[in-house]
Amino acid sequence: MNIAPDTVVGFHYILRNTEGTVLESSHDGEPSIYLHGARNILPMLEKHLDGHRVGDTLTVELDALSAYGPRKDSLVQKIAMKHLEPEGKKLAVGSTARLRSDKEIHHVTVLKLGKFQATVDANHPLAGQDIVFDIEIIAARAATPEELAHGHAHGLDGHAGH
Repeated sequence: MNIAPDTVVGFHYILRNTEGTVLESSHDGEPSIYLHGARNILPMLEKHLDGHRVGDTLTVELDALSAYGPRKDSLVQKIAMKHLEPEGKKLAVGSTARLRSDKEIHHVTVLKLGKFQATVDANHPLAGQDIVFDIEIIAARAATPEELAHGHAHGLDGHAGH
């Protein structure tokens, strides 16, 4: 089956920077699973996967604008500590925290801690970087009606993750 809209796709990947340093890999864990055409992954990565099939391997190079966008200095801000929730046991420089604003939750990186305020960076950690994906497609199947209605995959077999 060729990857096309409304296809559930499973793939393993190695994510590197342009210098070749491995930033992330799915090979030691679960594959990435997504619903093709539902904007569940980076749009340019999805475009490169279009038309491929199980067993295909490919290398996808994305410039910063096609990946996680440019770094924005305006996303580095001082925030009152009461608005931050640690994603681990406690806030520390370099840790990730949840920032609640209105009804949205933003993930931020803590740059500096004070008694009442923290300086945080709301940029994606890979913003401003060109990246390279080495991909191995391991699964492709038609999405179920429920997956189409929900706009995301429910696992490789269509049942997990409810």
